[in-house]
Amino acid sequence: MNELSFLDSLFNNVLGDATPQAVYTCSAPRVDVKEEDNAYTLEMELPGRSEKDVNIELDHDNLTISSKQEETKEEKKDEKKGKYILKERRTSSFERRFRLPNDVNQESISASFKNGILTINMEKKANKAPKRIAIEAC
Repeated sequence: MNELSFLDSLFNNVLGDATPQAVYTCSAPRVDVKEEDNAYTLEMELPGRSEKDVNIELDHDNLTISSKQEETKEEKKDEKKGKYILKERRTSSFERRFRLPNDVNQESISASFKNGILTINMEKKANKAPKRIAIEAC
């Protein structure tokens, strides 16, 4: 038994018949966060999902992105009796939370979904000019 077949058997014992793709779909999606002068942009990879599968919630400074997706795989149906020979279902879900920086304007947060990429745009609050405090003579 070589190292590769040992690792393969180890994963099969731990994960049952889970394929590498099944393991990947159950993991948290990848995220890129970019900061610009006046905004932050968060991009999350969500292949195989649509905007209807994703929930975004803002609670104080916490941005939560979650999704639950059910998949059904049907193979052969006995036409005479109407019994399935094989019918598999898989559910995958995730939830990611991000604590937003203090300079995010929470009223301006917007989201879009295109080609499996969720994009959340968060504008920064306008910088307040420093306030000069006068000193009174006593």
